Amino acid sequence: MFEAELSVAQAMPQDPMKPMRAAASLGTSADRAPALIQARGLSKTYVTGSGEVAALKSLDFEIYDGEFVSVVGQSGCGKSTLLKVLAGLLPYTAGSVELNGKPLRGPTPQAAVVFQSPVLLPWRTVLDNVLLPIEFRKWPMASYRQSAADLLAMVGLSEFAQRYPFELSGGMQQRTAIVRALVQDPRLLLMDEPFGALDAMTREQMNLELMRIWSKSGKTVIFITHSIAEAIFLSDRVIAMTARPGTIADVITINLPRPRELSVINTDRFGRYAAKLRSLLDAQGGMF
Repeated sequence: MFEAELSVAQAMPQDPMKPMRAAASLGTSADRAPALIQARGLSKTYVTGSGEVAALKSLDFEIYDGEFVSVVGQSGCGKSTLLKVLAGLLPYTAGSVELNGKPLRGPTPQAAVVFQSPVLLPWRTVLDNVLLPIEFRKWPMASYRQSAADLLAMVGLSEFAQRYPFELSGGMQQRTAIVRALVQDPRLLLMDEPFGALDAMTREQMNLELMRIWSKSGKTVIFITHSIAEAIFLSDRVIAMTARPGTIADVITINLPRPRELSVINTDRFGRYAAKLRSLLDAQGGMF
């Protein structure tokens, strides 16, 4: 439904009195607080049997506390590589990345990741799956049980705390994965196409649910997606990546009021943002 409505929005006439706001780089305003994430010259090159493959090249950006930033780009442009680098799961080749003012050298409790697959352990209950990272980090379990229960209540899963993953729908499993990330109380929530495997209606509902969770939690979110409409609907800003090696083609500031309803997709302004992003990505060629 997102993409069908997007085609309608893109066809709407553009209003020259309402130009889109864009920035060449993320977060250059002098009156903002220090960036939660700051990258300078960030590059990543993979070494393979047939030679080197440059995935990311000289990225410069800042992301601020409490922002929701999406990353879009054609397949293979380095979106997931960027997320893994920011999670500390993948070392970068050149440049620097700071998280909360300190160099990022590896996995950190300040960042949690939600992948496309919820990766729930089938022999553990919903509550026990949520508490898995607490157990793994050997943090005091008693201190986090109430937090886990409160978060499950926030996403409407209280009644399923003692159920097993096979008893949940796809959307419920992904909500469990989001709660598992949030229970660690990270500063940064990294999401790699978390709704890509869901059907269209469930995906729409999960977008609304994520907006509500983000609003209540106040976390900083970096969200990887192939959907232009999803990126615009969710985000404060959208990073458009170039083809490999991935660089930042442009950053679009999404000036739409919050809270957002699905009807915003049919507005002129949404259509202009979509047309701008589509133009940027089409200029890169390849598959999207």
